[in-house]
Amino acid sequence: MLRQGGIHPVLARVYAARGLTDPRELETGLQALVPPGALRQIDAAAVYLADAIAAGKKMTIVADYDCDGATACATAIRGLTAMGARVDYIVPNRFEYGYGLTPEIVELTAREKAPDIIITVDNGIASIDGVAAAKARGIDVVVTDHHLPGDALPDARVIVNPNQPECGFPSKHLAGVGVVFYVLLALRAELRKRGVFDAQTQPKLDNLLDLVALGTVADVVKLDTNNRILVAQGLKRMRAGRMHAGVAALFRVAGREAR
Repeated sequence: MLRQGGIHPVLARVYAARGLTDPRELETGLQALVPPGALRQIDAAAVYLADAIAAGKKMTIVADYDCDGATACATAIRGLTAMGARVDYIVPNRFEYGYGLTPEIVELTAREKAPDIIITVDNGIASIDGVAAAKARGIDVVVTDHHLPGDALPDARVIVNPNQPECGFPSKHLAGVGVVFYVLLALRAELRKRGVFDAQTQPKLDNLLDLVALGTVADVVKLDTNNRILVAQGLKRMRAGRMHAGVAALFRVAGREAR
């Protein structure tokens, strides 16, 4: 099939050995990304966050502290801020407070940040007790995660996770940073629909792709067609010197040329 699609026989053999069957899977342009609407509840998340921004509600990102969690947190903060949200973040010490949105982390977040809404990135799908503790305090929780769920899901306001039951998103391998990037794409589309932005004035979310690429590779998720596009686009921007200050600092510390 690859050879019939015009791929050189040697390359066709290499690609086939890596599980590719269709020349279209070699596309790395952003237009080839799976559209956000394929993610379960993403439209509900976009509407909810757009309403929250309009109402001036205070959001706090609760992030995991590995590279996927850190890049997801930075992506969420930058993207939400660009869309007019009041947003802060907290990265708790896993050894002190446990992993995920635990009741202890909810208490810490409520005390230090006093949010109306908690948004989890790269965690939360197993945080049944933590979500219940937040609800008891009147704090809504939006869960964005990519980990496999347990037998029960938390009673969150909305959950976006390609691995939750009944989610038809074809790429089950999105990293946490990929999931939150998709939420931002859906939110921007919702704000365009409401007339907050148009194609000229909307925030350029592709500027976040260096962070998306870094978190995706560092979390060692499968580079399926969709992730390969996100990573290729992020690398392209890094090589051209278009990257965030933190990523540029990592290149300097590593003594590497971005290009």
